[in-house]
Amino acid sequence: MAVIAAKKAREAAAKLARSAAEAAKALYTAIAAGGTAAVLVIVVIVLIGCGAALFGSQDDDAAETLPLSAEVEAYEPVIREYAKQYGIPDYVLLIQAVMMQESGGRGNDPMQASECHYNTQYPRIPGGITDPEYSIAVGIQNLADCLRIAEVESPIDLDHIQLALQGYNFGSGYITWAQQKYGEYTRANAVEFSMKMAEQMGWDSYGDKQYVPHVLRYYPIGKVFYTPEGGDAIVDVALSQVGNVGGEPYWSWYGFTNHVEWCACFVSWCADQCGYLDSGAYPKFSGCVMGMQWFQQRGLWLDRTTEPAPGMLIFFDWSPQNGVPDHVGIVERVENGMVYTVEGNSRDVCRQKQYSLGSSVILGYGMPAQ
Repeated sequence: MAVIAAKKAREAAAKLARSAAEAAKALYTAIAAGGTAAVLVIVVIVLIGCGAALFGSQDDDAAETLPLSAEVEAYEPVIREYAKQYGIPDYVLLIQAVMMQESGGRGNDPMQASECHYNTQYPRIPGGITDPEYSIAVGIQNLADCLRIAEVESPIDLDHIQLALQGYNFGSGYITWAQQKYGEYTRANAVEFSMKMAEQMGWDSYGDKQYVPHVLRYYPIGKVFYTPEGGDAIVDVALSQVGNVGGEPYWSWYGFTNHVEWCACFVSWCADQCGYLDSGAYPKFSGCVMGMQWFQQRGLWLDRTTEPAPGMLIFFDWSPQNGVPDHVGIVERVENGMVYTVEGNSRDVCRQKQYSLGSSVILGYGMPAQ
């Protein structure tokens, strides 16, 4: 017990040191940029961040801010200069986070701003800008515009900052579209907009549907004030597809040229939209048996007597029940003894359905890998 206590004390001290270092750097940046409002924000972050470290409320390493690269650090004076010029001096840390996601500060176009309409000196094609400082100026001007359209009020206004960030990636048209249709950014409407634009452009994909969490992992203020959406991202994506008939987006994405039984293609597609295939959290599979075996081989299989969590895959065994999965879906939630699901290819339609917990038609559940 003494060894465990000592280990926890060391971990808490290390987290406290990281929080203090991040806060000190943020305070320096805010002062240097002349952002007096940001100074007060950072003081709050110091108090909250240090308190969380001391009392162990941030015991998940995934919640820690990822470090900036040396290249991004080196651009700090230039970033401060243009942030002040374009009216967002308090957002230096956010600009750095965007640059980290875009390029890590490397290359001639560190803000990946070549295709932005503010670029008037270079070709508006990927890699068109060959002057890093010009890229920073254009990128910051574009981000300032997104912050304005999204009605961001401060560096801790994460609800509106999320909207602005996704607009930086998709284009400011997304911001107006999301405001008018939903009133806010959500993971699901980011997927919806991406699919809509990809179809209009005739492309396989459009933008980074997970751009917001990708940027916020580099944003120290976001670590304290960002509250991720409830539930699991794969559920949000699946719900956005309810009503699809025929499953063409999912089986064609998988590589099939003709209509096939598409329940497994659907859950694989949903996982891919969240980046879960790349991370190894879920398998890519078109046959239910293959999917079940993937979870079983990794010790991630649960039998039907288990109460599942949102985001787990649910496998079914229709009559005659022989232990071989016939169908797969995604667990949406569990309430009052019922498991609610989103399923592709339910009579060739994407539907929401429900079953009694422990129902004989449920074969088992696959847990995502951590």
